Formats: sequence, C-alpha cells, structure tokens
Amino acid sequence: MKNIVLIGMPGCGKSTLGRLLAQHLKRPFYDADNVLEKLEGKTIKELFAVSEACFRDAETRAVRHLSELEGCVIAAGGGVVKRSENIEVLKNGGIIVFIDRLPEKIVQDIDTESRPLLAAGRQKVFDLYAERIELYRRYHDHIIDNNGEREAALQALLELARSCLLYTSPSPRDRG
Repeated sequence: MKNIVLIGMPGCGKSTLGRLLAQHLKRPFYDADNVLEKLEGKTIKELFAVSEACFRDAETRAVRHLSELEGCVIAAGGGVVKRSENIEVLKNGGIIVFIDRLPEKIVQDIDTESRPLLAAGRQKVFDLYAERIELYRRYHDHIIDNNGEREAALQALLELARSCLLYTSPSPRDRG
C-alpha cells in the first residue's frame, strides 16, 4: 500500500492534518522532522547550526529511511522539495500531496521562534514561499487547499486518500 506524503510550507498544517488523516485511515503517522532527529541523535536546530547543507543531508537520510515504509502517512519537512532526489524517493512508494496554505495565513498561526528557518521573523515565511512555491507545484500529485477551516482540508484529504486507495495501481515493490 502506498504512503501518503504531505509536502508544503512550514506551518501549512502537514503534521496536524497528517496525524488526523492517519487516525481516520488507521495508518501509522510519521513526522519526518521527528524521525530525522531520532536517526541523527541531534535536533534540527543543532544540525542547522553546523550548516543548512548538514541539515539537508540528514533530511535526505531520513527521507530514504521513511521511503522504506509502506502504508504510512508522512509529513515531510517544508524544504524536502529543495532536493529532487528526496521527491523521487518519496514518489517511488507514495502519493505526494501539497498542502497549500498562503503565507498570510501561516504567519497568523505559526510561532516563528520555534522553527530554525523562520527565526529571522515573519518576512522569512513570505521569502520561503516565493522560493519554494514552484517546487511544491512541480512535485505534487495532488493539492489540498488549507486556507479555510481545518476540517474542510481534512475532509478533502480523506476523500483524496480514499480515491487514491481505490484507483492507485500497486507500486513495483508491491508486485514483488
């Protein structure tokens, strides 16, 4: 069974919606950032303190680890799209869903202090959105709008998951 991989901006709702989706579908949920920290034995902040490249290398290792799993809901890190190899690995065994949330909505909700890339302030959200939006649009299989009520986004995700589960052909590793 394919994974459902959620991509999008930091603060767009990947983790929140991913947990809820996994509960509804009775699937395991993995937050890629948490998996990364566990695998590396360091926090994201510590990895970024070395360099962004250090963090991105760790992120790629975590993505490869997660791509070995089957039938999971995965909330990818916001910058996972910065390396096409990450998306290729995730697409191999999963459906990529872009959780689209406008930066104006994100800055209303997000605590920029707790996120290393956003520690520079709210303007960084707009800068990252401008930098990454084309990558999110390029790499997704489906888009879910999360600019209204969270429940509406969750319902759209559930409908999408159910339709993909019914109509998605088995992955090469499922064919054995």
